[in-house]
Amino acid sequence: MKIGITLPQVGEKATRDNIIEFAKKADTMGRSIDSLWVLDRLLWPLNPQTPYRGTIDGRLPSQAQNVLDPIDLLTFAASYTRRIQLGTCVVDMLFQNPVILARRFATLDLISEGRVICCGLGIGWSKDEYQACNVPFKHRGKRAAEFVEVLKKIWTEEIIQFKGDFYNIPASKIGPKSVTRPYPPIYLGGWSSKSFLRIINNNTSGWIASLGGGVASLEYLEDNIRIFNMEITAANKDRRNFRIFLLVYPQINSKKYFKGGQRVPFTGTIDDIGGDIQKIKELGVAQVILSYFFSGGGDEDDITETLNTTNELSRFAI
Repeated sequence: MKIGITLPQVGEKATRDNIIEFAKKADTMGRSIDSLWVLDRLLWPLNPQTPYRGTIDGRLPSQAQNVLDPIDLLTFAASYTRRIQLGTCVVDMLFQNPVILARRFATLDLISEGRVICCGLGIGWSKDEYQACNVPFKHRGKRAAEFVEVLKKIWTEEIIQFKGDFYNIPASKIGPKSVTRPYPPIYLGGWSSKSFLRIINNNTSGWIASLGGGVASLEYLEDNIRIFNMEITAANKDRRNFRIFLLVYPQINSKKYFKGGQRVPFTGTIDDIGGDIQKIKELGVAQVILSYFFSGGGDEDDITETLNTTNELSRFAI
């Protein structure tokens, strides 16, 4: 199993100097860190219409008030790195135009010389963000399936023409094409059978899941992986064609956090969290993405410590 890590993208740590230093150091760490990742967040609603499951009051963490653009950030990081792969976990695709998003991902793949490991896409959950983008909250699944179809056409066909229920493209040439062939891997997020069917029926590269924000059980993850595998078998498709990436939020401390009498995964000591990494490896997860909470100042020592901690955790993934 491989190890990825999120860039300092949110809160006060999201500074130019921190990003450059972080990306450069991660790039030199060889097998300890395989990839850099970013998230997507448009708004920090004062009175959210859709409560965030990870907090008592339903509001997003305060760091989410300041979030750098995901693809712009990866493109910037790509210019300071040579080896490390790049991914999104996830971009809310329905807030984008598929032609524009296809060009942005292809440009990133071109500039990074084929290092885009994952176009992680989701359909979002916040009604406030849908409202801000003037996109209907209904029919998200159908819109997403059509969006993915359009992306693939743009990346693979010389002349693109599309007429669907949600998107229409007149006969056109659209470039650039990606370096990665036939196109950068597409992974879809979600925690439901409908999400799994969308992944399978659209022949994407796999599922990108997360533990956090109210989803805090390895047993729940195991159950969903079992359902995912069953859906693949029912569709008469090869499980080896679908990989699973998992985003987690490690909190390394001598204090363990408990919920319902059980330790919350990825909290506790290095060995506690290392045991969780070994467990998800046994479940068939291909890559774990570690997202630390960046807050406070922007000194180099915190970033160095974060990377050193990741280096320690990487031994559990081997």
